[in-house]
Amino acid sequence: MKKTFYILWLVSSSITQTVSAQPIQGMKGTVTISGAWALYPMTVKWAEEFQKEYPKVRVDVAAGGAGKGMADALAGIVDIGMVSRDIYPQEIEKGAWWIPVTKDAVVPTINGNHPGLEALLSQGVSREIFEGIWISGTITTWNQVNKKNGNQQIHIYTRSDACGAAEVWARYLGKNQEDLLGVGVYGDPGLAEAVKKDVLGIGFNNINYAYDPDSKLPISGIKIVPIDLNSNGQMDSDEQFYANRDAIIAAIAAGKYPSPPARNLNFVCHGMPTKPLVLTFIKWVLSSGQKFVTESGYITLSEQKLQEQLKKIEAK
Repeated sequence: MKKTFYILWLVSSSITQTVSAQPIQGMKGTVTISGAWALYPMTVKWAEEFQKEYPKVRVDVAAGGAGKGMADALAGIVDIGMVSRDIYPQEIEKGAWWIPVTKDAVVPTINGNHPGLEALLSQGVSREIFEGIWISGTITTWNQVNKKNGNQQIHIYTRSDACGAAEVWARYLGKNQEDLLGVGVYGDPGLAEAVKKDVLGIGFNNINYAYDPDSKLPISGIKIVPIDLNSNGQMDSDEQFYANRDAIIAAIAAGKYPSPPARNLNFVCHGMPTKPLVLTFIKWVLSSGQKFVTESGYITLSEQKLQEQLKKIEAK
């Protein structure tokens, strides 16, 4: 999935390539970005809004998973990789330079017509049960999840592409993406669609693929599985924040949702970028672009965190 935006850039061609993120009169060019599905909608929004200020520079944004974003950035195929997980030591050794730009979270999902839906929504599912489904394989039928469910087989779905969503969900369960059981499906939209089509299915999605961007309710055909955080077999009042996107965003911002699967979303480059075009875009994202974060279904980084990242850009 790829979108191209044309953005005006006022820059001076006589200025040398420096780390300054100030617009330079007359500069033209392209910023290329690829990677995490989690960060794709937010980056598209940033590009659209940036376009209104600067209508003549082209920005290409393509989704394909965090693994692709990291690989493309390290290989110099793109200027910026979108990566929705922590940066690994071996990636840092290869020259990965990164900036957190926003936050979101991964949520477990089930089919909206699941036969035991009411019980699951009222009682929730504990981390230990999720671990039994996706990791150990000891929980294979729905009555093992909740006694009010029938004993139908659980149809487990995971991601087939190297991605931040699967990695942080696996980390929440104590393992890595390759340890997750289930049928592999490509991309966030694909995984949501697989669960939507399977009444006995269970999966996980980034919140912006689990909630409808217009209504802010769970997308038609799926429901969010609430996490029973204290494993007491019921959803206490302080755990009831899944009804709409605004509620779960507030819960993540307040630290009520576990981390992982709540996480930072990053821009990654191969070394600190030197192109004024790229640096200016990143600086804009960390400043003016932050006003679009909440309305887009993401969580704003703290002011202290944002200032730390801006200093990191100007450190060279």
